[in-house]
Amino acid sequence: MFFSFVMIMFQMVFVCVCAVILFLIVKNISTWNKNNHSPKLTVSATVVAKRTQVTQQQHANAGDPTGAHGFSTTTSTSYYVTFQVESGDRMELRVSRSEYGLLAERNQGNLSFQGTRYLGFEITS
Repeated sequence: MFFSFVMIMFQMVFVCVCAVILFLIVKNISTWNKNNHSPKLTVSATVVAKRTQVTQQQHANAGDPTGAHGFSTTTSTSYYVTFQVESGDRMELRVSRSEYGLLAERNQGNLSFQGTRYLGFEITS
C-alpha cells in the first residue's frame, strides 16, 4: 500500500516536472518567433536604469549525487538596461556584458531593437 502511494507521488512529480519543462520550451520558442516576426525599429531613447541579475546553481562534485565530496557552484550574470523613448514609454532589454559596460545612465542616442531583442544603441550625446 505504502509503496503504491510512493509510486503514484513519484509519477505525479515526474509529470509536473515534464510539464514545466515543456511549458518553458514552448514559451521560449514563442518569444523567439515573435521577435523574428517583429519589425526592426530604431528610435531616440535615453538610458534611465541599469541592473544585473546573478543566479547560482550548486552541483555535486565528481558526479557524486550524494554530495559527499563537496559541491561546486556555477554563477551566471544577466545584464539589463532600461530605455525611455520620446513618448515616455520605458522598455527593459537584456544586453551583453560589453554593452552593459559601455552604457551609462542619462546616455542619449538611437536604440535599435526587434520585439524584445536588443540590437544596439548608438550614443549621440
